[in-house]
Amino acid sequence: MPLNLLEFAAHGLLPLPWWGYFVIALVLTHVTIASVTIFLHRAQAHRALDLSPGVSHFFRFWLWLTTGMVTKEWVAIHRKHHAKVETADDPHSPQTRGISTVFWRGAELYRAESKNAETMDKYGRGTPDDWIERNVYTRFSWEGVGLMLMVDVMLFGGAGLAIWAVQMAWIPVTAAGIINGFGHYFGYRNFASADASTNIVPWGILIGGEELHNNHHAYGTSAKLSSRWYEFDMGWAYIRILEMLGQAQVRKVAPKLRYESTGKHVPDSATLQAVIANRYAVATAYTRTLKVACAAELARLRDRAGRAEFAAVPMRRVKRWLSGDALRQLHEREQALLARAMEKSRALSTIYGMRQELNVLWERSTESSEQLLARLQDWCRRAEASGIPPLAQFSLELKRYA
Repeated sequence: MPLNLLEFAAHGLLPLPWWGYFVIALVLTHVTIASVTIFLHRAQAHRALDLSPGVSHFFRFWLWLTTGMVTKEWVAIHRKHHAKVETADDPHSPQTRGISTVFWRGAELYRAESKNAETMDKYGRGTPDDWIERNVYTRFSWEGVGLMLMVDVMLFGGAGLAIWAVQMAWIPVTAAGIINGFGHYFGYRNFASADASTNIVPWGILIGGEELHNNHHAYGTSAKLSSRWYEFDMGWAYIRILEMLGQAQVRKVAPKLRYESTGKHVPDSATLQAVIANRYAVATAYTRTLKVACAAELARLRDRAGRAEFAAVPMRRVKRWLSGDALRQLHEREQALLARAMEKSRALSTIYGMRQELNVLWERSTESSEQLLARLQDWCRRAEASGIPPLAQFSLELKRYA
């Protein structure tokens, strides 16, 4: 074989140093991540933003080349995940299926659910259904990745095979494995959402902002996933650039909790609206304010009654007790421990019970605004008369919400 043909087979049309291939692989996979988080996730699944036809179609084309995923399938499965989160019907919850299963077999779970016609019909509505979607992207979903393989090999020779392999593994590992797995198992939580979602790290760069998964579950229709000042959402940075170029329009972002300089004697309709709009922030603030009081009450029970079972209740368990849907998330043994603690302590029973009442407040969609406001006013009155100083203080802070 002539030397130039051997060189072409080895290096392709674009011979690069070793680090050049690394950079190329990183850039190509990052474009794929941006396509998933901006187009599939935020624009299609949650309608958090609108994209121009040109940008939208570029993302569709790129995902066809690099993942073989069908828009309707991805969107339907993700919407079902939110609707059935942490239940047996959740397509990929590590809480029900195990972290090992979701991390290593996340792509298999996706493919299995994509064959569920009921899921596709119920949750896949509103996704692209034009001629090219029906006759190319859906009908020949895996031919795109074959085309990508040929392009990689032609441009980079033997190294192109490795680049293509990385491209093919990128979404199954990062999205199906890390986000769907670790994002419901390890990390920190800004919001006490009624699921096990976590923020894996505060800097969403490598996976385009999807690392901030707890923030997303708290405000699913927000185009911006970062919440705290120290968090960074790369996908949001790209969206802002597209917006400045006139190629995107943001429809919704998470509300910002604001405070009035002084509290009100009685909550009004503005307070009610703020509490409901920021319900996960309210739930988090409740846990933060009352967890020390709960721990102290458990210590008092231990000293007064000599109950060894209350001797080493860790703070993380106390925080779980104060979470929004505690009884569903707790194991049977832990539920029994919580029940015994509340039997022995009026303070614990009050703190836990009033936390559950907050849930009822923002879940009572059938009640009028006047009825909900009366509930909130009564809640604050009883909290301030409870004789539990942190609970009374929380009520005073709640009345400052604007």
